[in-house]
Parts: sequence; C-alpha cells; structure tokens
Amino acid sequence: MFLELKAQAASILKDAIMKAGFEIEDSELHFETSPHADLASRAAFKLAGLYKQNPKELASRIVSEIEIPEGSYVGEVAAVGPYINFRAGRSYLDRTVAAVREEQEKFGCGAPKDKILLEHTSANPNGPLHVGHIRNSILGDTLARILKRAGYDVEVQYYVNDMGRQIAVVSWACERFELDLSKKSDSAIADVYIKANVELEKNPEYVKEIDALMEKVEAGDVKTIESFDEAVSLAVAGIKETLLRMNVVHDEFVKESLFLKSGAVHDIVERIKATGRTKIDKGALVVDLADYGFEKTLVIQRSNGTSLYTTRDLAYHEWKATQADRVIDVFGADHKLISGQLRATLNAIGLKEPEVVIFEFVSLPEGSMSTRRGQFISADELFDRVTAAALDQVETRRPETSAEFKKEVSEMVGMGAVRYDIVRVSPEKSTVFNWKEALDFEKQGAPYIQYSHARACSILEKAREEAAWDPAAAVSPSLLVEDSEIDLIKKMAMFDSIIDFCAQELKPHVLAIYARELADSFNQFYRFVPVLVAEDPQVRAARLALVDCARIVLANALDTLGIGAPESM
Repeated sequence: MFLELKAQAASILKDAIMKAGFEIEDSELHFETSPHADLASRAAFKLAGLYKQNPKELASRIVSEIEIPEGSYVGEVAAVGPYINFRAGRSYLDRTVAAVREEQEKFGCGAPKDKILLEHTSANPNGPLHVGHIRNSILGDTLARILKRAGYDVEVQYYVNDMGRQIAVVSWACERFELDLSKKSDSAIADVYIKANVELEKNPEYVKEIDALMEKVEAGDVKTIESFDEAVSLAVAGIKETLLRMNVVHDEFVKESLFLKSGAVHDIVERIKATGRTKIDKGALVVDLADYGFEKTLVIQRSNGTSLYTTRDLAYHEWKATQADRVIDVFGADHKLISGQLRATLNAIGLKEPEVVIFEFVSLPEGSMSTRRGQFISADELFDRVTAAALDQVETRRPETSAEFKKEVSEMVGMGAVRYDIVRVSPEKSTVFNWKEALDFEKQGAPYIQYSHARACSILEKAREEAAWDPAAAVSPSLLVEDSEIDLIKKMAMFDSIIDFCAQELKPHVLAIYARELADSFNQFYRFVPVLVAEDPQVRAARLALVDCARIVLANALDTLGIGAPESM
C-alpha cells in the first residue's frame, strides 16, 4: 500500500513541478519518511541547485500548483521550509484495511519478477553446523523468503565441497577410525575428523597420503571418489536435519565435483589463461588481479596440477550465471578477499558477477569456534538448550496446558528467538548471541512479536465465543479515527515497502525491526482503545477487523522471517 501512496505522491509532485515551469527526473524527487509527514520530498533542494533559486520559495511555489485527484491516497500537501510534505488521506487508510482482509497471506507480495539463484550456508561437510555457521543459514533463508514475497522466482542452493582437502582428511579419517553411527551422522564425521587432525599434527608425513587422495579424485579414481561420496553423504544428511530444525530449506545441493567431471574446471582455467593474467608462482598457477585492486594473486591450480576449491567455485559461478537473471551469494567476512577475487576473475573473462552479501560473525559468550580443533558448540546443542529454556517459560506461564501444546510452543518460541536475534543485527556488524536475552518475553525480540500475534488470536477467539464478531461481515474502516488506530493502519501499510527495500538492498534486518515496530503499534492500540467492550457495535466490529488485520500482517512478517506464529502462548 505504501508503495502505491509513494507512486501517487510522485505523480502529483512531478505534475506540480512541471506546472511551476521546472523539470526533474523521477530519481531526483528524493522522497523519505519523516516524523512530520507520511512522505517528505527534498526535490526543492535539487531544483534550487539546478535553477539557482531559494529552496524554501521553490517548495511554496510548487505546492501552490499541487492538484490532488479525486480518490487519491494523498490527503494533503504542504510546504514546510524547503520540504514538501505529503499526508495520507482517508481513502489510503480505508483501502489498507480492506486490502489486508482481502489478500490475507498475500498482503505485501510484489508482482512477478526475475529469477534469482541464491546460495547460502555451504559449510564444509566435515561435521555438524555450529553457531558460527547459523548466521549464514538464517540470513540466507530470510533473504530468500523476502525475495520470494517481493515477487522473485528464487532457487536456493547449497554448494557441497565434496572433494577439497578437508574432505580428503574426512575420507582418510573414515578409513582409519571407527564411525560411531549411534550418533547423528554429522557428529560422527566430526569425531573422526578431529581425531585425524590430531594424528596429522603428530605425524606430518601422513599429509602425503592426503595429497595422494586428492590427486586420485581429480584423476577419476572410482574407489576414492566413492569413499569421498560416502563420507560427504553422511555429513550432509546430518546438516540437512539441522537446517530443517531451523526452518531452513534448500532447493538443490550442488556438488563441486560435478564441474570437474564435466570439464568445466579445465575450460575455465583455459579461459583465464587466455586473458594473459596467469603466471607460475612457486609451481602454482596464479591470476594477477592488480588492476582490480588486489595485490594478492589468486591461486587456481596447485603445483601438482590439481584444482582448488576456488577454481571449482569459478566453474560453479559460470554455470549459475546461465541458470538465473541474478546470482546472490551469502558469505562470511573471512570470504571478503576471496569473493572479491572471484568476482574480479569472472569479470575479467566476461562472465556475470554474483551479488555478494558479506556478514560478520556471530559467536557465543564462550568465544570462537573451530571444527578442526573440536572447539565448537553445535547448532543442535544450542537449539536443545534454547528449546529447553523456552519450555521452562511455557510451563511457568501456561501450567494448565497439555504436554503437546508446551512442546509445540516451546520449539516455535525457541527457534524464533534464535532466528530473530541473529537476523535483527545488520549483516556487517558482528554479534554475540545471548540465548537468555533472546528468550526474554519482556524484551522486544521474537517472543514479544509472537505473543502479540497470539494476543490478537485470543481477542478474536473471545469475540467469536461471545458472538460479537462475524469475520465475513462488512465493516466501516472509516470509524477507525483514534490516533493509535491510524498509527497501526499506517504501520501495516508500510509492509510492502519494507519488503521492497529489503529485497533491493539485501538487508533482512530491516524487516526484523519492522516486525517489532508493528507489534509495538498493535500493543499500543490495544492498550489505549477498547475493543471487546466498545459500546457501539459498528465501532466494535471495525476494531475487531483491525485486530484481525494486525494478526494477518504480524503472521506474514513472522513467516517471511522464517518464524512460527503461535495462536496461543
């Protein structure tokens, strides 16, 4: 709805500017939200520079030419100093309520757009996902959900490292040590991987065996390839379980070995050589990217002729570019250099570059993690801990409910707390996940937003029991005139523009902030305006319809964040 308001305001403003005798591009209207208006334009500043006139006088002159068409969402326009302020009219408020009730879960969805291939998580299959990985998964999954709601056709991929050095170590470890398959399969793999690294540190001569395994895989040795596949499959099976627990789903798990087998790795190396950028450095083939601002060269082939993860990743990106209109990668800050080199290399050979979302790391108060050294807290351990704490809260708050209810709600609240606390921080900022704070119902995290949704459901259920409300009955949104009612309607109307902004800027934390603000607006409305006890039946029906609208938009926001919306808590 807000996007429609903005489009109408832009059209009205541009017409007035032309009538005043000036010209301006749409991109120079400079609309922004303001505490003094629903929309404010800084167009007068731009015109003042172009026409050498006073911006305050220009704003007044333009506003004097404003004509608001009948039925427009724009209610009034005023010049406030050099700013041109727009306020939404009654039709905007009424139409928002009607649209939410009509569109339900589709409210906030954009028109169909291009295809996007989004890659996220892609953790090495040498053990379970740990806390250091989950920000990638949650950011990537939330971005995919936002892009889908914005109208994009999104395919989500996990790029499986099934033949690198770490996988060679895993394969070697599986031959050397017994797997404890009574454990979750990825944890069993981690156990032998950690033992193998201890062994390799004690006996460096074993490194030659690892190198030999990698050469055999690249040469197509069937037995070695099968041993790699078996180890990777065990790890990936466990990782998938953890991802599903987080409410994270991938459409495809693409193995990097595919690009070696197809000849794509060989082909891309030859294409890079043809640019004249390659040279031999200490026996390895490297790419000179100095003109792209990289002092460090990029190694694409070892001295023994084997490829690297980076080489295979280049071939993967060449293939991805043919599969979608846009390619998006979600990488940790430790990939900042390599992702920049990857993009530069692709550009140098004339291929589409991916859009890259770089995030800083999440840690626990306990500190950083390493699978190789065995110093990590698995995501599963964290989820168990958080869910158990959530169960304690539910048992305290709702002791009369069934064990099944408590389990369902505690899992929804626990995972919601994890997802929200991770995604609410801008990706470029590092964060420490404190699960006790994340689960605090009094703080404005996921449990607070979920509780707001449950409260809306409870109000509507009570109204149905008292036969005070018929969801299908017509209502008069124009009866909603209190400040807190109007604030809530305007906040709901912002949903489409928030989705649009997050999709364009690839910043999911903005949606998390919006969801919390929406919950605030709903709670303020319910605090100050009587709903079930409103004396006028028509006013009561309109307010119950507004509660239902809040329930719908809260559920939509939570769903887009990958968080469950409980009907009772």
